[in-house]
Amino acid sequence: MKKLRRSARIVDLTQYFLNHPQELIPLSFFSERYQTAKSSISEDIDIIHEMFVEEGIGGLYTVAGAAGGVKFIPSISNEKAKEELEKICEALSNGERLLTGGYLYMSDIIGDPAVLRQIGRMFASAFSQDEIDAIVTVETKGIPLAHATANYLNVPVVIVRRDSKVTEGSVVTINYISGSTKRIQTMSLAKRSMKEGANVLIIDDFMKAGGTIKGIIDLLNEFNANLKGIGVFVEAEGPSERLVENYISLARLEEVNEKEKQIKVTLGNFFDKER
Repeated sequence: MKKLRRSARIVDLTQYFLNHPQELIPLSFFSERYQTAKSSISEDIDIIHEMFVEEGIGGLYTVAGAAGGVKFIPSISNEKAKEELEKICEALSNGERLLTGGYLYMSDIIGDPAVLRQIGRMFASAFSQDEIDAIVTVETKGIPLAHATANYLNVPVVIVRRDSKVTEGSVVTINYISGSTKRIQTMSLAKRSMKEGANVLIIDDFMKAGGTIKGIIDLLNEFNANLKGIGVFVEAEGPSERLVENYISLARLEEVNEKEKQIKVTLGNFFDKER
């Protein structure tokens, strides 16, 4: 790349960091990229860091030493997260979304790129300090949420299947009991999809009793995976005891009146956890 003026260099640096979250980048890389002294690059990084922090989108953090560098860690401020979640809760509280069994129609929200970006930022902010190797979700509605989060954590997405597919190769399959219906169901995960002992984050779209997530945890135990966290888009008020603990939810389905088509969705426990 040709030598750039500082203003152009800062724009390119900003774009580079946004496209490479959680990646430790040596200053020498930028020095060679812009044909500029490391001291000048450090000044640019300080400017960008201040802007990122002020806007509540994350920060640039330096790791000293020969193998060090600078890393962009995405986040979202509580004020911005609350603003976005309140809009989501209002949209979810529309009684026309009510489906049989107390479920919510959420496909339009999950399919909105702007909303997905914010959801991904929230989950990434909640788990940014954990060393995540992969995000695990179960097909199908959890997939876009997992990818949105993975984009900010810069890790791959691993999909648990309800039915094994020939294209997956050899799989590990378990039976689990659904927490809400109490039925025995099956889920599987390709052996090649995840390395042994990986640090994983589970992301799911909806949780009642937590049977599906408990099944995923049991399946991950077959890979000796280390569970670093659980993120749920919407949790439902229901059983006094859930099958899983220590999860973070963005929204909570508190009240459902199928006869009157009334729904009440409030903020989840996202703000209850120290982040």
